[in-house]
Amino acid sequence: MGLGDKIHNAAEKLHGKGQEAAGDATGNDRLTAEGKGHQVKADLKQAGEKLKDAFKKH
Repeated sequence: MGLGDKIHNAAEKLHGKGQEAAGDATGNDRLTAEGKGHQVKADLKQAGEKLKDAFKKH
């Protein structure tokens, strides 16, 4: 996984955590769910990149 991909995924996850926290603080369920969605998306991207790296090594 390239450094740029790692940074992008970490930024997306951080953005999601911020959205989730803002949604929780304001009682906005849509914003909370959107934030959780961003976090899951970032985690899936990171897992996919790790899988690609594992296949490249073999």
